[in-house]
Amino acid sequence: MTTTTDRPHTPDTVSSFDDDDYPAYTMGRAAEMTGTTPGFLRSLGEQGLITPLRSAGGHRRYSRYQLRIAMRARDLVDQGTAIDAACRIIILEDQLEEALRINEQLRHSQAGQKPPADT
Repeated sequence: MTTTTDRPHTPDTVSSFDDDDYPAYTMGRAAEMTGTTPGFLRSLGEQGLITPLRSAGGHRRYSRYQLRIAMRARDLVDQGTAIDAACRIIILEDQLEEALRINEQLRHSQAGQKPPADT
């Protein structure tokens, strides 16, 4: 299963300044930007919602994409949702979005083909 946070990092295709997946933010900066605490970000990792990359020194580094996911989790928690439930909701939303995208691709590819002949 691929979750929203497992997108590959491709520095050759986009400048790191424009790359949403570039791990540019330290935990402290990420917590500040998302209005959360480092402990909250760690708990998102423990729940499997986001997996920050590690620097050579072992420090967590977050991408803008991961920060958007963290902010979505924070919004759900702020509305009274338990953190484990918020993470599960976000994962399920991502899976649904992916399934809908695949279904749409299949519909388009089958639209150009003849239905199989009845035998």
